[in-house]
Amino acid sequence: MTLRTNYFEIAPDAINILMSQESYLAKQFEVSDTVNTMVWELVKLRVSQINQCAFCIDMHSSDLLEKGEKTQRIIGVSAWRDMPFYSEPERVALDWAEHLTRGKPIDDLYYQAVVQSLGEKGVVDLTIAINAINSWNRIAKTFKPEVGSYKPR
Repeated sequence: MTLRTNYFEIAPDAINILMSQESYLAKQFEVSDTVNTMVWELVKLRVSQINQCAFCIDMHSSDLLEKGEKTQRIIGVSAWRDMPFYSEPERVALDWAEHLTRGKPIDDLYYQAVVQSLGEKGVVDLTIAINAINSWNRIAKTFKPEVGSYKPR
């Protein structure tokens, strides 16, 4: 296997921008009533599944287990619509994540429904978080860090 560029070493200033964004999001989701840290982690896993990013799927599954998430919910997130294990805010967040990741249109009625459920701040932070995980997925798929090398913090 050919090793690819270590993006953390080659462009630390660029990666630090992304890491700062992660720190901002972690703080926001720690205090949010609707889009909390576990919702954020489920969204990261779901977006990584859609993007077929093996490294990130492994990472976010590990993080969810480390945070105490049930295995059933981790496995089930790929079919969340058909499973009764997810709350209404989780369902709204997962649907929003799928819409944005797949580039589906966001009409006013749908947008207002998401704001009604998650609040304006929740929608802004969640949208930034979805953008962030999509970015991380593309970076990981390009530079291919070794799957299984991630250790939960």
